[in-house]
Amino acid sequence: MFINGLFGTVLTGIAVATFFTGSEFTVDKMNITNLTGNKMPVISEWTGAAHGLEAAFNLQNLSLGIAVFFLARVLALLYFMNRLKNDEMKERAKKQLVYNAIPFVVFFLTFAIWLMLSKGFAVNQDTKEVLMEPFKYLHNLFSMPLVAVLFFLGVAMVILGIIRPLINFVKCSTRGIWPAGIGTVFTVFSLFMLAGFNNTSYYPSTSDLQSSLTIENSSSSHYTLIVMSYVSLLVPIVLAYIWYTWRSIDDKKIDIEEIIIETHAY
Repeated sequence: MFINGLFGTVLTGIAVATFFTGSEFTVDKMNITNLTGNKMPVISEWTGAAHGLEAAFNLQNLSLGIAVFFLARVLALLYFMNRLKNDEMKERAKKQLVYNAIPFVVFFLTFAIWLMLSKGFAVNQDTKEVLMEPFKYLHNLFSMPLVAVLFFLGVAMVILGIIRPLINFVKCSTRGIWPAGIGTVFTVFSLFMLAGFNNTSYYPSTSDLQSSLTIENSSSSHYTLIVMSYVSLLVPIVLAYIWYTWRSIDDKKIDIEEIIIETHAY
């Protein structure tokens, strides 16, 4: 579980960061008709020897990966503080919250500032050519006010969720998980929109700019998109199931006696 919690979160953050920094691959749709030789008829392939793992050594990617690692710990601590029925354990969680929140803020701000000041992968609206544009993601933020509001609101809610439990005189200080959790969803959603909207390549190629993926050149057929739109109508049912399940789990606060007696429940 420790290895999964460490590498799972860091690598997830690194993978998301490649939406902005790019990866070493090429795309050639004509390869699908190539049935000669031992080469598989695939339209995309890695060009680097590491097959995409080189992204883990990119400092900008690592900054987001480490931020996600500490964010996962922060959210877990906020959840424990909300559900534990033990003052001593809450105080221990509060102390750990400080130790994990500080590096999270540092690494997330590092990634965010680096992102806004770096070149981005823009798409010419007329020719569909992919090119590098200075301050592209900062331009996206200014060009999409609703996304900007969602991004800053999400960041503010995460910070509020972290600060709230640290102020003893604030009423309901154990409920920091709610603004922090919702703020995390807002922030991640807005980052995805920055990566793909406003004539931007959402998965750029550093080996061949014109192999970069955009929403337009990587979309499925009209029929497939219609089917997927109908399937998406099931999302409210899934959300309702998640809400019901977590409500059942959190129906009773966790105390030490319950952990000792009902070990199978945790």
